[in-house]
Amino acid sequence: MIFEAFEDDALNRVIYEPGHPLRKAAAVAAAFGRRMTHARKAPAFDVVYVFREAAVLGPAVFERWIQRCGVPFVYDFDDAVFERYVSPSNGYLSLLKCPGKTAAICRLATHVIAGNRYLAEYARRHNEKVTIVPTTIDTDVYQPIRAARKHVPVIGWSGSHSTVQHLRSIDAALKRLATTHEFRLKVIGTKSYPLDGVVVDAQPWRRETETVDLSEIDIGVMPLPDDRWSRGKCGLKALQYMALGIPTVCSPVGVNSEIIRHDENGLLASTEAEWVTALKTLLENGERRERLGSAGRRTVETGYSSHAAIPLVVQLFRDVARARA
Repeated sequence: MIFEAFEDDALNRVIYEPGHPLRKAAAVAAAFGRRMTHARKAPAFDVVYVFREAAVLGPAVFERWIQRCGVPFVYDFDDAVFERYVSPSNGYLSLLKCPGKTAAICRLATHVIAGNRYLAEYARRHNEKVTIVPTTIDTDVYQPIRAARKHVPVIGWSGSHSTVQHLRSIDAALKRLATTHEFRLKVIGTKSYPLDGVVVDAQPWRRETETVDLSEIDIGVMPLPDDRWSRGKCGLKALQYMALGIPTVCSPVGVNSEIIRHDENGLLASTEAEWVTALKTLLENGERRERLGSAGRRTVETGYSSHAAIPLVVQLFRDVARARA
């Protein structure tokens, strides 16, 4: 088995930063060159696995090549990549993403894996062989850390430059809450996050320290707009918080309403008033934080653990490989 990512370290370092158009263009061109080399090797394999797309820009050129080589491939997507989405960091590159190619890749694929029902409904319009495999968490790595908590509770969010706009949607609720309650806001995924009246600790996302950084959060938040792009989200942020035993507050958008059962394993909030009430309740009640955090962890263990998904995915790949034989 060989894993070949489109993004190398050089592209990953620059692609999510605003600006740097020449550096981005050069890194993307180099990535296309590497992908051409990868595609030529496809006939040597029994199955090819394509996650989201073989290349971040342009039509389904590489997927068509794989299919014409007679190699079965499994296509997996966990976002509404068929919707036109303009990234705040890469507006001009977003125009080259060709969202319509998702339908083409679904038709070309031997089998499609979709991260939730919303995505599966789209995939089934183009391919009858579709399996839902929800986003999963490695519960061996994501373990609740029962460290001594500081006096000031921490409300936390994790994301990227392109999704920080979602956190901005609850700025008013956070500022309102800060007038009556003491807390810190930890923002993971951006170097700065100015917010008047709120004490903010902002830091870039780091793979090496991700679980440690998340474990410093007392309350995790995942606000989302109710639009077609967000309805395709698979709840990764919420599941990460929950796996670490962190009580979680989410917008009831898409799969979040399936993952979170309100006041059983987390809280749901839509309006500014609901966000203030949910966060205020958790800031004031340590026992409730503990109860919802523990219930969230159990939810991940029983329904969203990678251990539960592995047998299903392994069998799927065996069936696809057997079809070629």
